[in-house]
Amino acid sequence: MIGLPAVARDTYWVGVNDHETDLFEALWPLPYGVSYNAYLVVDNKIALIDAVKGHFLADHLGKIRALLPAHKSLDYLIINHMEPDHTGAIDILRSVFPHMTLVGNKKTLEMLRAFYGADSACLEVGDGDELDLGTHRLQFHLTPMVHWPETMMTFDATTGVLFSGDAFGGFGAVDRGLFDDEVNLELMQREMLRYFTNIVARYGQMVIKAIEKLRPVPLRVVAPTHGTVWRRNPSLPVELYARWSAQECDPTVAVIYGSMYGNTYRLVEVAARALTERGLAPVVHDIARSHASHVVADLWTCKGLILACPTYNTGLFPPMESLLALLENKLLKNRLLGFVTSYAWAGGARKALEAFAQRLSLEVVPPVVEVKGAGTAQDLEQCALLAAHLAERISS
Repeated sequence: MIGLPAVARDTYWVGVNDHETDLFEALWPLPYGVSYNAYLVVDNKIALIDAVKGHFLADHLGKIRALLPAHKSLDYLIINHMEPDHTGAIDILRSVFPHMTLVGNKKTLEMLRAFYGADSACLEVGDGDELDLGTHRLQFHLTPMVHWPETMMTFDATTGVLFSGDAFGGFGAVDRGLFDDEVNLELMQREMLRYFTNIVARYGQMVIKAIEKLRPVPLRVVAPTHGTVWRRNPSLPVELYARWSAQECDPTVAVIYGSMYGNTYRLVEVAARALTERGLAPVVHDIARSHASHVVADLWTCKGLILACPTYNTGLFPPMESLLALLENKLLKNRLLGFVTSYAWAGGARKALEAFAQRLSLEVVPPVVEVKGAGTAQDLEQCALLAAHLAERISS
């Protein structure tokens, strides 16, 4: 079928592109869409590796049928991950291919029963098990909590393709290029980072364990369930995920602020300028207007963070409070923090920021700037001093 790229010998992309969903998981914006990647291995036995979101079944099914040899049917559906954006088509696929066997690990099969009532025509596989398709040998590697408890990866020992599930994936549709040698890599890596920080970051230690487990595997292609398929440089997505999972940081600063009437912003402006003058031009986000999806991605690789906001009803400015809850859930670590707060009649933001730093064992760089009212020239000087101290610590 025209338009179905070959990932490797006898191996084809039969996924779909989604430009209709505006929020992934009803949370994360998709300005460039998203792909649900699925792959068909055509051999003596035919295996579909992962499926797609139910809404896109007709497109998915048409691609599968176009590749099936005459008088052949699907023999196996390999389920690397049970989340419904990869399994939503299962019920209808089973009705179209009634002799198809569902392949997954023990936890996968438990979830199949819970989601789809599937309790027959299933094959349970364990870590290191193989499935022989004829020429192709599929090996299963269990990688729990990347990012659900049942997640696994499937490696084709014949072609060297790693079907990695959600690991090493990214946002962005692939209709303008499926492979890493066809796409705008800067944009794709940006969307990978956003996908990682939004979806996977909390489970970074489990990602690191999975990567260590896969080190002996001779990868030629990395084929995730979302985003770019890596054939030119298959080690790059693994290296990026390892770095992001370990929270290795660049000597840069993110300035995240909220300002109701412009007074806090005046303080932030001075700090941002002082950082720029020291060669650390910061990324700056207004937390009331920048979606947390983008904010978390931008700050994830920054060694320094300045968090600035007013007190609101004796506590944190609500968008800042939401951001900190998200960062705490993602187990943020290894950062240097600077705090700038303001208040009119009762403080509270400063204490809340300091409590956040204490809970995550993050170092706070002095001075902590707390301003009453609009702030004075001395307060502005304190903001510049905070920036200077932060720059020194990052550079040391």
